[in-house]
Amino acid sequence: MDLVLIFHKDNSMRENIEQEIKDVLRLEAVACKDWLTNKVDRSVTGKVAMQQCCGALQLPLNNLGALAIDFRGEKGMATSIGHAPAVALVNAAHGSVMAISEALTNIVWAPLKDGLSAVSLSANWMWACKNKGEDARLYKAVEAASDFACNLGINIPTGKDSLSMTQKYPDGTTVYAPGTVIISAIAEVEDVKKIVSPVLRAKENTKILYVDFSSDTLKLGGSSYAQTKNRLGNDTPTVADAAYFKKTFNAVQQLICEEKILAGHDISAGGMITALLEMTFADNRLSLDVDISAVNADLHAVLFAENAGILLQVENNQEIEDYFDNQDIRCIEVAKVDIQSQQQRLQLKKDNLFYLLDIDTLRDTWFETSYLLDCKQSGEEKAKERYHNFKNQELTYKFPTDFTGKLAQYGISHQHKHSNVKAAIIREKGCQCDRETAYSLYLAGFEVKDVHTTDLISGRENLEDVNMVVFVGGFSNSDVLGSAKGWAGALKYNEKARLALENFYKRKDTLSLGICNGCQLMVELDLIYPQHTQKPKMLHNDSHKFESNFINVDILPNNSIMFSSLAGLRLGIWVAHGEGKFRLPCDETAYHIPMKYGYSAYPANPNGSDYNTAAICSEDGRHVAMMPHLERAVFPWQWANYPADRKKDEISPWIEAFVNARRWVEKGS
Repeated sequence: MDLVLIFHKDNSMRENIEQEIKDVLRLEAVACKDWLTNKVDRSVTGKVAMQQCCGALQLPLNNLGALAIDFRGEKGMATSIGHAPAVALVNAAHGSVMAISEALTNIVWAPLKDGLSAVSLSANWMWACKNKGEDARLYKAVEAASDFACNLGINIPTGKDSLSMTQKYPDGTTVYAPGTVIISAIAEVEDVKKIVSPVLRAKENTKILYVDFSSDTLKLGGSSYAQTKNRLGNDTPTVADAAYFKKTFNAVQQLICEEKILAGHDISAGGMITALLEMTFADNRLSLDVDISAVNADLHAVLFAENAGILLQVENNQEIEDYFDNQDIRCIEVAKVDIQSQQQRLQLKKDNLFYLLDIDTLRDTWFETSYLLDCKQSGEEKAKERYHNFKNQELTYKFPTDFTGKLAQYGISHQHKHSNVKAAIIREKGCQCDRETAYSLYLAGFEVKDVHTTDLISGRENLEDVNMVVFVGGFSNSDVLGSAKGWAGALKYNEKARLALENFYKRKDTLSLGICNGCQLMVELDLIYPQHTQKPKMLHNDSHKFESNFINVDILPNNSIMFSSLAGLRLGIWVAHGEGKFRLPCDETAYHIPMKYGYSAYPANPNGSDYNTAAICSEDGRHVAMMPHLERAVFPWQWANYPADRKKDEISPWIEAFVNARRWVEKGS
């Protein structure tokens, strides 16, 4: 089924609503941004607590980004953005207010220190100044931004101006960029683990509440819906009561701190119907029964108006409704979550109108724009594979049956005790994964030293007192000589560095691990299968672009010291590389492959590796080269999708690999 009208005789209305929803979902400002987010490193530093993608399908729907201050995963910083260029074309002042309000209804989902007063804004102004009327419009826009921020009690200490946004062509045509302010919000987070996701939780008897922030009537001027009609409109939304906005913001903050909100999403580009659909898109199990009859406006205004507001999924809706009512905050129940339906659907009711939306069809429509843009960067073949496969490659997990998720299970803690087992992080100029790798080793019980390639070249370090080395990920020498080739040359063609590595690998009490760029280095130096005449190689991804994703890997029965105890598990892990394809010229039986990607098709296999390989291991199990970043997945908050029923876990199963390495050394190999 596509979009079906039930109990309504006017079939033309059904067809109009169907097409209007699809038109809005296809609009670039509303549609999926996968083509953009999949090519940037969204896990860099290992401190990323929230990035763009979420849910079992890893779709770019998150409201905000967040970074933990340290690897203990509590305090952090959150950031979000907002802009409303179409609104500003109609009413410059309203455009500023809507840009600020969007940034704030995005960042509200993180538990902020001191609520709204913790937020600071940055304003990036882009305007076609020195053209008739534009300077006056800019003045109104800046004045409105200042007044609104002051009334909210927050500051705008910084920003950037681009005020020559006029393009003149040889034929005499002049084009003005729409006057726009992009607002960036930033604030300190009390606990990054409490940040609320927009993905609906699959829980029975949960409701979705609509909370208005605007104190304004629902208006379609400057909306995505208006743009699909090639119109701007005359009447644009704003925030009519800053004090009410502030009160509502802080009320929602209190619920988040008390963990009473299961999921939440802001209403912005595309309106309420888009927000409702997006809350279902990242999971294949969810349906909604929506009744918007209590919202006092006509159908199109309720569905498509972009007034500042939010949607909350809650378990005890009466308690939450009473909470808002006691503070005179407007709150309306608009939907019930259905996890029993065999097919994902959104049933929509408005007074005497009933519709049934097929979520799968509308999700494809929403993703299609991304596919068309992706064709430009990945080519038709890979873009089409991504488009066809994204919803069929769900993240699923198999954890150890005895896994408690507690640090104590492994006899470790953040309060490190002195250890005689030493590991070395080996890095080169441009590597940036050293700190998260070092902390993973440190937490597992190693004493960790930092070794730069120049330390080996100069002879300052010879690795004689080290039992384990990890060649870390990153972009050594900016990859200008090819991934890790320059790094390999520095180690191979400098006598002291070469001898240090040769002596290390001759010893029987040593382990080594190469991750991402370090994996490329180990393959380039032929450290895994030196006895092979036909050598493995690392090639460019089949998509010919950088791939960043949170994916499944399966750990196979293996002889690896680090991974043998994890055999049979299916876990989540980050990948972030441009040259990660294992080219293995021999039959699969010639290799020890401890880890494979969870799906063989792109994009879950992000590079097209032979035999679906994610890691290779030496015959004696001591040395491993792997492309995925396990050091960025040792804590649950680092995962882009951690099992909801394991919310209290302190650690993920990946820590066991590092603990295994330390225990092996302690036992004397």
